[in-house]
Amino acid sequence: MGFKKMDKSLNFADFVLANSLKHNRSVVIMENIDKAINWSRIESILLSHYAVGTSAEGADAYPPLLLFKCLMLQKWFHINSDPELENQINDRLSFKIFLALPFGKPAPDHSTYSRFRSRLSKKAMDQINTEILRQFESQGLTINEGVAIDARLVKSASHPLSNDQIKEHIDKRDTPEGKLDKNGKPLKFSRDLESDWTVKNDEPHYGLKEHASVDINHGFVLATTLTPSSVNDTNYLSYCTVYSRHTKQPIKKVYADKGYAGKPNRNFLALNKIADGIMRKNTTTAKLTSSEKERNKEISKLRYIVEQYFGLSQLYDGAERARFTTIIKNMFDCWYRQAAFNISRGLKILGAATA
Repeated sequence: MGFKKMDKSLNFADFVLANSLKHNRSVVIMENIDKAINWSRIESILLSHYAVGTSAEGADAYPPLLLFKCLMLQKWFHINSDPELENQINDRLSFKIFLALPFGKPAPDHSTYSRFRSRLSKKAMDQINTEILRQFESQGLTINEGVAIDARLVKSASHPLSNDQIKEHIDKRDTPEGKLDKNGKPLKFSRDLESDWTVKNDEPHYGLKEHASVDINHGFVLATTLTPSSVNDTNYLSYCTVYSRHTKQPIKKVYADKGYAGKPNRNFLALNKIADGIMRKNTTTAKLTSSEKERNKEISKLRYIVEQYFGLSQLYDGAERARFTTIIKNMFDCWYRQAAFNISRGLKILGAATA
């Protein structure tokens, strides 16, 4: 078994539509996106992590780059489900042109996207996101001069449960019977048992927490991950800082709000020779001085960029609620969003037209 061959030669349908496509704005937009990224480098990364089966039987697999670009389309055009993604690709000529999928061939089945997500690793996504940022750096965009770090709450994909109910479900799932549905077949869907409760602004919240870092110059998302919502923000400053370095240039300064204040994070930055941009807060033994208050105001003018990412992804990608019922699947959703967001961001900065 190998990968399906995408025949790029014109068939009758391609020939008939060729002239009208020159005046199709959607096609022009997709062509601009396609030209802005060196997809062959991303394909090399995908192929190194996505080996095709060796069996001579069975249908050929779709090329991983085609499937990756499908998931980018899903993010850019705010397509809420895999079945709808399949439908949109079949319906939109501009999508097929971007994917190099002949007009006469159908889109991959919606179940193919789910299997593709499950076969990639965190290492693969880290390498892909690094490659995207390095390509924009090679076009003159500086990255890593300053990094803004923050966290936001994400609602669970399931209805809230009490802690006792969560424990009861977990205990049941650990039994042979708990892994089967009412018909005795393996469970295909399960509820979220990895979310938990926290309180913010006196409001209870059941779900997860996204920790992210964003480049303060251009707004590129440099790192993102998910935890249960009860995890303290301050514990993830070092993680977000370490995973923010995608280029050879060192990170110069890290900005964060008062929630990250404390000796451990200040020591981490000092040890790694990174300037401290963490806002200060009052303590039981000392109040903020006027200079510290002024410093906080200056930092807040720079760290807003991470809140902008949160706002845009919530508005256009439904990021305020998890799509899946496990943290790992939702993490991959975040990493695909990161890739799509950065490509779109880079195109806008460089002046190319995007959707």
